[in-house]
Amino acid sequence: MKKRVVIYARFSSHSQTEQSIEGQLRECYEYAKRQNLLVVAEYIDRALTGTTDKRPEFLRMIDDSKKKDFRLCSCLPT
Repeated sequence: MKKRVVIYARFSSHSQTEQSIEGQLRECYEYAKRQNLLVVAEYIDRALTGTTDKRPEFLRMIDDSKKKDFRLCSCLPT
């Protein structure tokens, strides 16, 4: 049985774009495939700083984790 994983992607500045999100998602999906993981959700925050946890999708992911529908979160450092 595959482990269930979610992907969290974010960009924060004007120098990063939607393409940055696409690249993060692509790398996370490739990693999940190599590790035989099942991606069950994506959480994406656009143009929000990582210096605070007051990011809507990040907080939704934390809240969803309480349901125990997934065991891992895949993300890239930004």
